[in-house]
Amino acid sequence: MYHKTVLDNGLRIVSERLDHFRSVSLGIWVNVGSRDEVERENGISHFIEHMIFKGTANRNSLRIAKELDAIGGLSNAFTGIESTCFHSRVLDKHLYHLAEILSDIFLHSLFDSQELTRERQVILQEINMLEDTPDEQIHVLFSRLFWENHPLGMPVMGTPETVSAIDKDTVLTHIRRFYTPGRIIVAAAGNVDHEALVNTFKPLFQSLPRETENHVRLAPAGHASASCHFKDLEQVHICLGGTAPHLSSDLRFAGAVLNAILGGSMSSRLFQAIREKRGLAYNVYSFLSSFQDAGVMGVYLGTDAKQVNRALKVIKREIEKILQGKISRADLKATKEHLTGGVLLSSENTDTQMMRLAKNEGVFGRYVGYDEVISRIEQVTLDEVVAVARQAFRDRRVSFVTLGPLDEKDVDLDLVAFN
Repeated sequence: MYHKTVLDNGLRIVSERLDHFRSVSLGIWVNVGSRDEVERENGISHFIEHMIFKGTANRNSLRIAKELDAIGGLSNAFTGIESTCFHSRVLDKHLYHLAEILSDIFLHSLFDSQELTRERQVILQEINMLEDTPDEQIHVLFSRLFWENHPLGMPVMGTPETVSAIDKDTVLTHIRRFYTPGRIIVAAAGNVDHEALVNTFKPLFQSLPRETENHVRLAPAGHASASCHFKDLEQVHICLGGTAPHLSSDLRFAGAVLNAILGGSMSSRLFQAIREKRGLAYNVYSFLSSFQDAGVMGVYLGTDAKQVNRALKVIKREIEKILQGKISRADLKATKEHLTGGVLLSSENTDTQMMRLAKNEGVFGRYVGYDEVISRIEQVTLDEVVAVARQAFRDRRVSFVTLGPLDEKDVDLDLVAFN
């Protein structure tokens, strides 16, 4: 059973009771991420996520960790491009203790300057670790190129330069601007009583003042370009892609179908053509990243430098088959069944349920049931799938990035120009 309550200051509390579960997943979400940052403060949302757990007036960082461990809490947090979330999963009997802990760290973190200095070093190591992981770094490089001169292209963790410049005043100013009740969603899924949940959070959060500034996100436009970053690696890592449906687009379900057909599973066309039939790569897949007002669909591949053009030729051939509508009814049906299975299997996890509640509330302002999602998947047509493919892989509208032992002169860029 789904419930929603909006406090007088605009904060939303959503929950779904699942009686057959003994656990509850609880999350405090804020509609702020790296796309809301200015370049000189890039990484501040991620920095705040780290600092939230570093102590309040009531608890130091060790006590926070011990209390969460004592109730068996599987606690975590993450910063995305458009949202930040602090969440945990516990047995139902511990929910209201968890709510008190999460509320304390969310509302009363001290952001001690010494703790901030220590945590900065941790984040700098995290950034270094990313740079040592080329199959992840290539996506940062691709985003920077594709979303040129737009916050969507900035890395979530920031850069060593921007992270080194963040101080306590910068953190507190950012929180005052963006951690406002109209941007906050409390979401819970599992064996939870909604009225009790509201009675727990209302006295803690109802005094938060409403947002006084109207922060408008500027819609981006994807850019077509090519960039090769030379690095002494064993493989060349490749990303290529173009524009895709945004989160509330009518074509977002067709985008999911296309992604699954192209490179979203072991039976997908790229996995079979690149890895299984030719052995050109261990890791190859397609990806779909959708945001409030924009989206990108692309392909990732890691291969030997001598095989780059051969692999690109195969990718081009498989994409152009889809552009020409060469998808059988059987393939379309099987892909929809694959996606439907994934949706229903995910419903057996309270973390996934909680995250769906919050994301749907943030994007649509309402509950979106599994039956509605499955119905929309089943209604996807071949023409819609082709339309999404033609939007993403338009001639001369694709961005292309490599990272590894390869120069641009060694790449046949005609292989990323689709017909």
